[in-house]
Amino acid sequence: MPHAVAAQTPQRVVSINLCTDQLAMLLAAEDQLVSVSRIALDPRVSPMAEEAQAYIINAGRAEEVHALTPDLVVAGVYTSRDTIAMLRRLGIEVQQFDIVHSLDDVRERILEMGKALGQEARAEAMVARFDADLAQLKETRQGGDAPRAALYYANGYTSGAKSLATDILNAAGLRNAPAEAGYDWGKLPLEMLAMLDPDIVITARRYPGGSRAEEVMDHPVARGLRGQGAGMSDQDWVCGTPFVLRAVRDMAEARRAYDAGRPDAAE
Repeated sequence: MPHAVAAQTPQRVVSINLCTDQLAMLLAAEDQLVSVSRIALDPRVSPMAEEAQAYIINAGRAEEVHALTPDLVVAGVYTSRDTIAMLRRLGIEVQQFDIVHSLDDVRERILEMGKALGQEARAEAMVARFDADLAQLKETRQGGDAPRAALYYANGYTSGAKSLATDILNAAGLRNAPAEAGYDWGKLPLEMLAMLDPDIVITARRYPGGSRAEEVMDHPVARGLRGQGAGMSDQDWVCGTPFVLRAVRDMAEARRAYDAGRPDAAE
């Protein structure tokens, strides 16, 4: 029976999506993962950019993936349909992973990747550590009234209800102001941001050189609100992996900094 189990375990895995890159790097056995996407090398969005250098890098094209002779390709649900269809026509097994909307989804994706790789025990151990670390973070978060936070990115984009970002904020002892105002996701007008008057404004790290899309974050209204309390999102927020716990820690620190600056902080 052990031989039968081993035969079902993929031996050459290729990932063509940033989030599956990370999960596969975290869970794959030595030499099991052959290649990851080129985005995995970008430290602005990948918390495992250094680790990704140990793998063959792919651009997600069907012909180059096929040349790597994988017995399993892991991808996202929004990976190019043409690429997925071509790989399957070539007889390559492709497993697609959905995006993450909550901390519960993080657990599910870890277990899904563990099953896909035949690394269920590793995945279960990772989920156990994730749950223990998350519970500890929640136990040590600040008490009292939760400050209201708003995520405000390039082009005025925000994440509201039913999002991983909201779960990160809540776990850190913060409330998502746009979510409470009925925003699910999308563009948040600057006027609405001003009306919401959040205690903390969370922006993304800037790309070198800047862009017109980021100019809205430099508007006097946005700058003034950040003066009340500010936080920064980074690569740890992008995918549903255990790295989201670092985002929770960062937001908990942003809350502590905000609480320390309150007029009643010394009382």
